[in-house]
Amino acid sequence: MLAYRHAFHAGNHADVLKHTVLTMVLRYMNTKDKPYRLVDTHAGAGGYSLEGRHAQKKGEFEQGIARLWKRDDLPPALADYIHLVRRFNPGGDLEPGSAAVLLEQYPGSPAFAQMLLRPHDQLRLYELHPTDHRILQSYIGEARGAEVYDTDGFEALKAQLPPSTRRAVVLMDPSYEGHGDYSRVVAALRDGIHRFADGVYMVWYPQVTKLEAAQLPRRLEALSPKGWLHARLTVQQPDSQGFGLSGSGVFIINPPYTLHAQLLGLLPYLVDVLGQYDGANYLLEQRVA
Repeated sequence: MLAYRHAFHAGNHADVLKHTVLTMVLRYMNTKDKPYRLVDTHAGAGGYSLEGRHAQKKGEFEQGIARLWKRDDLPPALADYIHLVRRFNPGGDLEPGSAAVLLEQYPGSPAFAQMLLRPHDQLRLYELHPTDHRILQSYIGEARGAEVYDTDGFEALKAQLPPSTRRAVVLMDPSYEGHGDYSRVVAALRDGIHRFADGVYMVWYPQVTKLEAAQLPRRLEALSPKGWLHARLTVQQPDSQGFGLSGSGVFIINPPYTLHAQLLGLLPYLVDVLGQYDGANYLLEQRVA
């Protein structure tokens, strides 16, 4: 939806899960020399100020990235994720210990991609919100191998698959503010897998009191003949009226074989650190082809 601005939610617990998993997926893709194409169907602005009025309005990052920022007991995959967030902040490229790095900015998925993709990889970014598109174009539009579009990412996926690289990662994380996004995710993935069955498809979804959200993982399972992985992190209770973001999940079609073991050591840690009530929990399940 064009009214949605991710700046209000940047760095929250859902971003921690999504971007940690994205980092693990891209690190795995980089273990092979052959290039790949990353398609981000709902890219956002690319990066966000945590000191601006949007992020400060609810301070959601305080219950997400801020809880991890200064910890010295991070599991390896989380330490890698935090290292990338530090790089995105002023002074973050300095040697560890040479200067304190303040948490002032948070990278969106395009920024994580820019830090992790290699010169011969391809980045395709889609964002419809006019303000976020302008920011994204200014930030990353001239980067080597990157292309930024202000068109519908669901529909545009058809033109990106199969990729010339014959390797691809697709990230799909719409706002889900309307009911239509859930069905559009399923339809776009069904078409994408038909066009390129070997791609890695990563879907983020919110854990909210909507039937469509609860049904989405099971609907995605039916699209995954070669195997899938589903991880969900629940950190807070809905409010008294049943509303609010309890947590979030990621569903990966054709996941890296290393991902399950990494998440098995990481999700309990995130429950302990990010959990906001005694019932905080995680779910991790997979089907191997």
